[in-house]
Amino acid sequence: MSSEQTQRRFDLIALGRAAVDLYGEQIGGRLEDMRSFAKYLGGCPANISVGAARLGLKPAMLTRVGDEHMGRFVRETLASEGVDVGHVKTDPLRLTGLVVLGIRDQNTFPLIFYRENCADMAIAADDFDADFIASAKALLVTGTHFTTTSVDRASRQAIAYATEAGTKVVLDIDYRPVLWGLTGHGLGEERFIASETVSAHLQSIVPSCDLIVGTEEEIHIAGGSTDTFTALRRLRTLTKATFVVKRGAAGCTIFPEAIPGRFEDAIDCPGFPVDVFNVLGAGDGFMAGLMRGWLRGADWKESAAYANACGALVVSRHGCAPAMPSWQELAHYLERSDRATKLHEDPAVLRLHRATTARQNWPEVTALAFDHRRQFEELASRHGANSEKIIRFKEIIAQAAGNVPSTGTILDDRFGRAALHRFSDGARWIARPVELPGSIPLAFEAGSDIGAALRLWPSCQVVKCLVTYRADDPADLRQAQETELLKLQSACQTNGLEWLLEIIPPDRGSKDHDAAIAAAIERLYGIGIMPDWWKLPPMTALASWQAVASIVRKHDSHCHGILILGLDADETALQKSFAAAAGEPLVKGFAIGRSIFWAVAKQWFAGSVDDAEAIATIEKNYRRVHLLWQTARQAAQTRPTTSPKHSKAVAS
Repeated sequence: MSSEQTQRRFDLIALGRAAVDLYGEQIGGRLEDMRSFAKYLGGCPANISVGAARLGLKPAMLTRVGDEHMGRFVRETLASEGVDVGHVKTDPLRLTGLVVLGIRDQNTFPLIFYRENCADMAIAADDFDADFIASAKALLVTGTHFTTTSVDRASRQAIAYATEAGTKVVLDIDYRPVLWGLTGHGLGEERFIASETVSAHLQSIVPSCDLIVGTEEEIHIAGGSTDTFTALRRLRTLTKATFVVKRGAAGCTIFPEAIPGRFEDAIDCPGFPVDVFNVLGAGDGFMAGLMRGWLRGADWKESAAYANACGALVVSRHGCAPAMPSWQELAHYLERSDRATKLHEDPAVLRLHRATTARQNWPEVTALAFDHRRQFEELASRHGANSEKIIRFKEIIAQAAGNVPSTGTILDDRFGRAALHRFSDGARWIARPVELPGSIPLAFEAGSDIGAALRLWPSCQVVKCLVTYRADDPADLRQAQETELLKLQSACQTNGLEWLLEIIPPDRGSKDHDAAIAAAIERLYGIGIMPDWWKLPPMTALASWQAVASIVRKHDSHCHGILILGLDADETALQKSFAAAAGEPLVKGFAIGRSIFWAVAKQWFAGSVDDAEAIATIEKNYRRVHLLWQTARQAAQTRPTTSPKHSKAVAS
């Protein structure tokens, strides 16, 4: 790349398909027999954009989506992954493209394209200008967006702008015979049908390209021959572009100049042996890895290693875009000398993938927690009230919470369902409890099949679990609770949900309270418990919070953070606990409830305050607690760090 190119705003602009994939969740059966489907972002350029962003590049997407829920999903997903969506146009007339697909076996992946007049096939030349294309180091185009006259015109205009601006042009052949009208809709998985018309069309494009990537079958269609080297030689007469041939488990071979007679005589780069779970999306992962290397100035061997490794990681997972690895994950995989082949069963790989591809980062959470159930039932019972009154008061708390600019809520489904649904809009951090209130040993409110229960949860809700626990509990009690926590963790991973673990020692106020919390966390990490969030009782000294944070960092450098719970502490006690915790960066905020609303709840159930008074008082209390936290955090940030050990932990 020239010095002028390295200063451009984007590394890559990807033009073309941005759709929704509905993946059958049952493995090994016909698409006809699928009972449920997982919804993911899909489409070759969209997948590559996500993969590139996760690998640290700055991609932009050039496409259209429908003016409906799936279009908003595509746009929001791209944006949350770090893909620029300034040129994702909303088409008022067309629907977002859709693909329904399944995994029959290692060689059979039935799929149906629902793309008749879809939004991304309406991309037009006036959707972008020369300055936008010139803002990127490279433009990625794919075969699908040359299949109709209108998108062919738009893609060629983008290529012309790229040529004028010195933007590199990358062609992913991405040959889908069904999208060229060569098969019926039921043969969407067909990867190769010879066609002189398609070959001639592709050959009119390749002279403008700098890099051309495809499988052997895709090289065959582009070159007009089913002999790979004959096809490559034909293409070489048309273009000086570098060819990258994807060869599945064998890796890839790169042809920067003349075409030799054997793969071994070119730049032949071996693949990484893994158990194949799903080949769909592997090529998109490959391209993302290749772009990471090529656009950052790596040589072909290094770029190919990135590409092959990304492909290996993607084939081990369900889905395409969500399967794309992060840069941390890719580096970890390449550094390992003992690379596992069953990546979909490797806990370290799974954890790293989940932790480093979280779609939203919450640098601070100041949550109003009102998921209490047992306490409200007891309060209502004392006043002869039924569950409807609890539901009504939870709505009062929700109204107060909605009036305060905050980033979090913890709310239950039993009494707070209306507010839970209202707050699950992605605009705030939201968690929902799963524990049966007061259960020792831990039990789940939904019953023993927690995995089935979590399948009904939207992805924006964090699973919150409270457990009364000490590391030195009697062995039978400890084992029973740990078994349930491991079960919960597995269910969260399977369902793609973050989870928060709230630990409360059974002997609140004991002399070894802070040490007991640290010991509990150490013990739980030791058996493989790795929650995304911790929620912990107040501790009285910064050293205690630093000790806990040190344990968390030692075992899980990707933990999202720790939240302080309040129990029923008054504001003076909260102020002290905030002052102690605010100097530890891993403490991201609080999740406090009864300290804010419990006194009001007692008055409201007794009939001494009305709804409006209750809302106003809860809002005022919440704002005060929020201010206490902000004040403590600001004070901590202005204090010099006095603990060398702490400074080292923070730096890591």
